[in-house]
Amino acid sequence: MINVTEPFLPPFDEYVSYLSGIWKRNWLTNNGPLLNELELRLKETLGVEHLLVTGNGTLALQIAIKALGLEGEIITTPFSYIATTSSVIWESCQPVFADINEQTFNIDPGEVEKKITSKTTAILTTHVFGNASEVKQLQNIATKHDLKIIYDAAHCFGVKYGNQPIMEYGDINCLSLHATKLFHTIEGGAIVSKSSDLIYRASKMRNFGHHGEGIFDGIGINGKNSEFHAAMGLCNLKYLQDILTSRREQYRYYKDKLSGSQVKFQQLTDEEGYNYSYFPVVFENENTLLKVRKELEDHYIYPRRYFYPSLSCLDYVEKHSTPISDSVSKRVLCLPMFHSLSKEDQDLVVRVILRTLRYKG
Repeated sequence: MINVTEPFLPPFDEYVSYLSGIWKRNWLTNNGPLLNELELRLKETLGVEHLLVTGNGTLALQIAIKALGLEGEIITTPFSYIATTSSVIWESCQPVFADINEQTFNIDPGEVEKKITSKTTAILTTHVFGNASEVKQLQNIATKHDLKIIYDAAHCFGVKYGNQPIMEYGDINCLSLHATKLFHTIEGGAIVSKSSDLIYRASKMRNFGHHGEGIFDGIGINGKNSEFHAAMGLCNLKYLQDILTSRREQYRYYKDKLSGSQVKFQQLTDEEGYNYSYFPVVFENENTLLKVRKELEDHYIYPRRYFYPSLSCLDYVEKHSTPISDSVSKRVLCLPMFHSLSKEDQDLVVRVILRTLRYKG
């Protein structure tokens, strides 16, 4: 069986060595020494000044919206995981969908500007599959209209744009450190910002609004993470370069083998800075995608339809016209990519796809 992804796991003995320390200290959560060490190491690894680890990426988004004091309308992308939209609604704001670029899959800055009204307070968009958005154009729009920018950077661990960490753009970036991601802490997320004031505000919100013992400075939630999760993150950081190298090789192998076929690829905005987290392929129509997926599953290969359906089609959101997202979401399939995926497995995936496309009629 070949799944779309498999979590990277470090050598068991390395993780156990961290667990032994947890047992000795009897400090399991509430900003313990491993969590503090992980935050420091992540700042060094990502090249950022301020970072908070959270319980998951969705909490990071919710805290970001709250820390910025957003209300009213937030312009967002319809082509992302549902957490991007649900976080907006959860925080009592209204998502307004702007369509995407058909080649990059990221939000189209021109469509964003068309959606701005007197109620708009922010842009919340995703660097889809780790592909950097048009950050400079979006910042120009935000500055012109006095809007905040939150980037859902769930797929962006280690990504650079123009030789600069992608986390340097926008007001707040939110990472996912879930087990399915390139780098993970089993469950987890992170908030990154250039603003020390925003990080300070978010840190209080992450901890019930605590501002010193017995002092509560505004509302908050339990958005913390544990020593056990931090231990996994510290273990995995040691292997980050190996993980990145294997992903890059797998990405390029797929692209080489599938080039010249009927599938298309996502256009990367900065290939040198990309982290090769995913390998999405685009079929000419949904019917072809479904035939290919069935053939893959018949060979015990399980790709994933990221992201289907287009979020603008959800029953509980106000409908907006997003024809490109609607079309792309029906035609994109992410192929298996993970650290231990073999060339033989990739060859099987490629053979099944090419054979199905050849005889699809």
